[in-house]
Amino acid sequence: MKMSTRRRVRRGVGSYIGAAVQLAIGRNPRLLTTPDRLYLDHAAITPVLPQAREAIARALERPGNPSSPHADGREARAALEEARRTVADALGWRHDVIFTSGGSEAIQIAAGRAKPTGRIVGPTEHEAVIAAMGADTAVLAVDSNGLIDLAALDVAVSGEPALVAIQLVNNETGVIQPIADICEVVRRSGSLLLADCAQAAGKIPLPQADFIAITSQKFGGVPGSGALVVKDLATLEATGGQERGYRRGTENLPGIVGMAAALESGAFADAMPRLAELRGKLEQEILAAGGLVIAGNAPRIATIGAYAMPGVASASQLVQLDLAGISVSAGSACSSGSMKPSRVLAAMGVPDEIASTVIRVSFGPSTDDDDIDRFVAEWRKIAARAKAKAA
Repeated sequence: MKMSTRRRVRRGVGSYIGAAVQLAIGRNPRLLTTPDRLYLDHAAITPVLPQAREAIARALERPGNPSSPHADGREARAALEEARRTVADALGWRHDVIFTSGGSEAIQIAAGRAKPTGRIVGPTEHEAVIAAMGADTAVLAVDSNGLIDLAALDVAVSGEPALVAIQLVNNETGVIQPIADICEVVRRSGSLLLADCAQAAGKIPLPQADFIAITSQKFGGVPGSGALVVKDLATLEATGGQERGYRRGTENLPGIVGMAAALESGAFADAMPRLAELRGKLEQEILAAGGLVIAGNAPRIATIGAYAMPGVASASQLVQLDLAGISVSAGSACSSGSMKPSRVLAAMGVPDEIASTVIRVSFGPSTDDDDIDRFVAEWRKIAARAKAKAA
């Protein structure tokens, strides 16, 4: 079967960055072994913390399946339940924790099996949420800062009870929703709230939502483990299998205990005040160099910033930064490879000519002042080259 024109175009655009980098490497093979790369893409995946590595190594020595009745299985079950308590305690949660393979599965469980029949979603949600909630889902509005219109939400939940999906922290811009107010509107209507907290867990306090999705690799664990945090299991249809009948499949015990250890370490939470200062420093430099800060007037998490360099395409910036040994992204890592226009920025009303020049810079516990200085120096070089070329 021939590939459609649309697919060929998408694949071609999605391969632009990789092809450009490969061409540059061909001209300079030393780029393959850059020893001092600067990693500023922690919102995509953050390096595994030492505490998680140690916990995973210990778990790999256990041969038992947590569902097996023999001694090895019982030992594995005990480790699993200890991790469940650790995750709940670290999150300040006093209800149920269902372990999953990551945030996407957690979202799919809640979106597909929450008992209310209606579905409502924010327009700036992660693609995994949009897909899981379904094509017939009602879509809310946001303002120019990406914040949910509470009056519109109040109207949307005035009918039959619904599952409302609104993320706490946006994965592209870092914008923090007024989640306490949102919880109140949803609760008053008799609806339920699903909060995607992938970018918030382990960093800032979580809301008292009905369902919360988290994923390990965003706070120092490994990919392949996450959780759906549930206030009341009675609001969720069970299907049988593991996790008290709410999720099928053998639990990833090494990943789960690594996730628990990463949360318990408090590495991100402890670093947040310092990271807020670093991001403030970065944004002063960005603005001084003629760049733009997306949603600069909104409450935002300290670990994520979105910045536009007018006149220089996102793809061009990514290539030049990558060749300089700096890793950032253009929005969500799940979609930035395709270089499609950002649905998040479009919902916020960001003009196309600005949205096409936005990159995301995201921090982790190891990010320091020298990293900011190095990034800013390269940012200024890219801007200067663009200006000289346009002259």
